[in-house]
Order: sequence, then C-alpha cells, then structure tokens
Amino acid sequence: MILATAVVLVIAYFILASFIPRWWAQRLASLVHGSFTQGIWWGLVYGLVFTLVPLLLLLLAVRMWKRKGGKFIAGVAVVIALLGSLPNLMTLTIVLGGNNAAHAGERILDVDAPAFRGACLVGAIVAAIIFALALGLMGKRGINRRRAAKATPEPTVPPQESREY
Repeated sequence: MILATAVVLVIAYFILASFIPRWWAQRLASLVHGSFTQGIWWGLVYGLVFTLVPLLLLLLAVRMWKRKGGKFIAGVAVVIALLGSLPNLMTLTIVLGGNNAAHAGERILDVDAPAFRGACLVGAIVAAIIFALALGLMGKRGINRRRAAKATPEPTVPPQESREY
C-alpha cells in the first residue's frame, strides 16, 4: 500500500511539474496582456499580498497555539497560509524550475507578462520588510508592557489596627 501511494505521488509530481508552470504563465499572460505597466502593477500586488497575508496567518497560528481551541485555529491558519502562498510558489516554479515547462513559462512571461517576475520579487521583499516591522513593533510593545508591570508598585495594604475589647 505504501509503495503504491509513493508511485502515485511520484507520477502526480511529474504530471504537475510539466503542467503547472505553463498553465500559470498563461494565466498571468492573460492578466497582463503584454503591458509593462500591468506587469509591474500585478507583480507588485501578487508579491505583496501573497507574501504578507500568509506570513500574518502564520504569525496568528503561532500566537494562537497555546490558547483554548488554538490548535484548531492554528491548523486552519496554516492551511489557509499555504493556499494563500500558492501564486508565489507557482511563480517560483517558473523562475527556479529547470524543466521544459519552466522554460516555456519563462518565455511566456517574457513576451506576454513583461516585468511581472521582477515586480513580484520586489513586492515579496516589501511584504517581508512590513512583516519584520510588525514583528518589531509587537516585540517592543511586549517589552514596554513588561517594563510597565515591573515599574508599577504593588499596592500596600495598611496594617490593621488591633482593637482589644
């Protein structure tokens, strides 16, 4: 059973590796229509949105993990983050792929979606910087809260006067 599953997975990989880059490049080409301006615009949007949203969802998953019901929410957030990052991952299969489908995808993007790949990279870098700044602000807020908690003096209870009757 394990061997059959492995064989099916390997066959599915080869089918998808020859299909996804071409198909995704054609989808992007129909979106951009050969325009540099549209290529830059859509590349920035795809790079920014499909990098920042998955990163924020992963952050949500980490923050929710130890709360009540948090493991379910964290699992859902991770699955949605993975699905949300698929456009960038498919573009990455075109850019880094070495098979014929990836080369065909590169040619399609060169002609029909110029500047998309570079703009997508810039958008992803901007998203990573925004995410790092958000993490820094969250860390600073946590440090400030801890300092404020330490600096606040504990309320003192006045001693009870002893009355003897």
